[in-house]
Amino acid sequence: MRLPDLSFPDWIEHAFSHEVRLHGNGWFFDMDAPWWDPAPGVAVDYLTRLFADPLPALQWFSDAQIAQGLTYLMNTSASGDSGWLYSREVPAAERQHCIEAIAILFEQIFAPRAAPVLSHIDEPGGNALNIPCYMWFDVMPSVALADDPDKESLHRALLGTMERILKLENIACQEAALHGLGHLASAYPDEAVVTVDRYLNSGGDKRPELAAYARAARCGCVQ
Repeated sequence: MRLPDLSFPDWIEHAFSHEVRLHGNGWFFDMDAPWWDPAPGVAVDYLTRLFADPLPALQWFSDAQIAQGLTYLMNTSASGDSGWLYSREVPAAERQHCIEAIAILFEQIFAPRAAPVLSHIDEPGGNALNIPCYMWFDVMPSVALADDPDKESLHRALLGTMERILKLENIACQEAALHGLGHLASAYPDEAVVTVDRYLNSGGDKRPELAAYARAARCGCVQ
């Protein structure tokens, strides 16, 4: 069932209120699952509102529901039929605002709630939010296509968001940002090197496994 027109509260309910199944795929993989199919401008507006102020919108949902809902939204927006963030129907300034708001989502949701463990080595002790956190910049859709005249500014906004997340205390968030930097390193090698080096030289003890992952991200050698 296609859902083209939802208010912001109804959209939050649609994305996050579903039961989390103990086995099998999430509800959004069901053949008859309803899916949100808005205009790109509405999608970017709603995502930005959620990312920029997530606590009021998500206060009634469990961590598992939040993880499931975020996974649904990122997978939906990554699909070829949606392409909300790379749609040039949406002004670049609005897309950039959405990209920058992701850092607030990390600060208010992932940093306090994801377990401080490393997912790239399958470290035990994680919770429902760890995998969405770790995979965020892997699953996250393209923010600009090759012929987009605003591609450089949007990608630099994405790099800036990752660097902001690197400053969070939770190592799960640091790992997520490094994961994203590793995927951007081939396109922006100088920026990746500078950002990772700033992180490694920022002081404080860093776990050897995380420092090694940072050095791998520096040259784009991450999965």
